[in-house]
Amino acid sequence: MTKTSRFNYLPLTLCALLLALMTCTPAIAAQTQTQAIKNLITQYETQLNASNTDAILTLYSSKPIFMPQHSSAQVGRAAVASAYQAVFNAIKLDIKFSIYEVVVTGNSAWARTSSSGQTTILAKNVTIAEGNNELFIFKKENGKWKIHRYLFSTSTARQP
Repeated sequence: MTKTSRFNYLPLTLCALLLALMTCTPAIAAQTQTQAIKNLITQYETQLNASNTDAILTLYSSKPIFMPQHSSAQVGRAAVASAYQAVFNAIKLDIKFSIYEVVVTGNSAWARTSSSGQTTILAKNVTIAEGNNELFIFKKENGKWKIHRYLFSTSTARQP
């Protein structure tokens, strides 16, 4: 091969490299978004276990809805804050989330999780098994993922 013929392949090699990078970029971006949402769920778990209403509110969107089991939907920041404070006045959680799937679509996403661990009922100082199925809906606000809607239902029967 002459020097001239070797350089004829250079543009083709660069084009192939650029095409490969453009193809991989959306997949890498999706993995990054998915990991950011998983990190948000982990932060939520930490703040639930710490009974920290203020920190939990920073994880929610500007117009949140919290839908706890056996209760009406709590709409708006004040209602969500009040609901969490009522929860933390009644129980102390020690739970761990398992994340089964995260789906990102533009500036919205959802995750299906479950949680398990223990709940201490403060009034009775009794600890019971805790288990729930959860659905999180996320919204991107100001470049950050936030919990936009959250609902759960018990998957572990309550002890008497």
